[in-house]
Amino acid sequence: MDDAIAAHRLPGAVVQIGHAGKIVFRQAFGSRKLPVEPGLTGVPAPAEPMTEDTIFDLASLTKSLATATAVLQLYEQGRVQIDDSVETYLPDFNPTNDPRRAQVTLRMLLTHTSGIAGDLSLDGPWGLDDADKDEGIRRALAAWVVFGPGELFHYSDINFILLGAIIEKITGEPLDNYMQDNVFAPLGMNDSRYLPAAKACGPHQIRGTAVTLGDYVPWVGRCPAGTWSTGLLVRIAPTARDEDTPGINPDYGHLLRGTVHDPTARRMGGVAGNAGLFSTADDVGRFAQALLDRRAGRPSTFPLRQSTLELMTTPQQPGHTAGQLEAANDAIRLAIEKTPNTTHPLLAPNYPALAGQNLRGFGWDIDTAHSRPRGMIFPIGSFGHTGFTGVTLWMDPGSNTYVVVLANVIHQRGGPPIAGLSGDVATEAARALGLLGN
Repeated sequence: MDDAIAAHRLPGAVVQIGHAGKIVFRQAFGSRKLPVEPGLTGVPAPAEPMTEDTIFDLASLTKSLATATAVLQLYEQGRVQIDDSVETYLPDFNPTNDPRRAQVTLRMLLTHTSGIAGDLSLDGPWGLDDADKDEGIRRALAAWVVFGPGELFHYSDINFILLGAIIEKITGEPLDNYMQDNVFAPLGMNDSRYLPAAKACGPHQIRGTAVTLGDYVPWVGRCPAGTWSTGLLVRIAPTARDEDTPGINPDYGHLLRGTVHDPTARRMGGVAGNAGLFSTADDVGRFAQALLDRRAGRPSTFPLRQSTLELMTTPQQPGHTAGQLEAANDAIRLAIEKTPNTTHPLLAPNYPALAGQNLRGFGWDIDTAHSRPRGMIFPIGSFGHTGFTGVTLWMDPGSNTYVVVLANVIHQRGGPPIAGLSGDVATEAARALGLLGN
């Protein structure tokens, strides 16, 4: 981590590693905010050191920690069926009874095999001057089904925007309220929340759809339930400058801090199924350990059953078979055998291990091109996810281990994606824990 910071790959990070039910490593590295970049008042300020309690924009980790968990809760309650078509719950997804759209199921949304395009169109001014969640949902419902449903893995934010809409329709609650009461609170994730500008509490200004302190000092007053305190901005890691649509975006060019970086979620008001969650390394680790404990049948507060978690974290893409994990691990073992004079591959294995065999659980990555945070030692069958801002979580149920790397990589202009570095951390963690060959 120190070498990566020195090479200007990222400004800083918090790493937390859990093993056998204990936190065995937690450390903050580098800076939360780079020097010269604007401070809380919007003017250039000195660097801020990274702290272990820093709050990060989790970006697409929102899909796994929040949205997928909520969908599986509704599944346990019998309120959704995984292989039902999307139009069953959102009729406006297929208003013309198109047979291709009728094939898209919740399973396909959860495993990114729906064939739906990757991102919403950001054309025009919608959601820039004033958040417009309804327009975002409308665009998601009308998104093109580019590939044959169920035919291939194609990562899509729209999949999870639609899942978020389904959760809200069935529960009758805003997504952030539902997650707080049914996911974060049961797990004791007290530093995890969405930060919609409309629910900011304390002195602040709204610029477009972004929250800023402006000339105000950080606030420490009490806030009513259902709101969030702008006093949290002191602990939040800034991400990048808002580069969404110059000319018509009031926030263009300003540093995002406490406002979700994902432009679609930002235009939708900061709460969406694909992004919007903010959290700390401790809270993400709390989620991971509770999940691993419940999955293994140990005492846990995780708000899903053991059988549901096994379903959630094993291959579930259309056409999955029982032998796919074994085949993928066999491919890695074969690569090891072909590597002379080593007991373990020193070069990263292929991601995925078998070309064309992309393995996804419900909201979790298992073996795809996005699996680099697994590193070189944890087996295929471990699982995790990444987030564009520079965050990753990877869990290995076999060794009861998780690796959390939370960073604001995109605060360092030109910083590379975090996945490779997170994989290096996972590899070194597994070596330090003596997991080689397990």
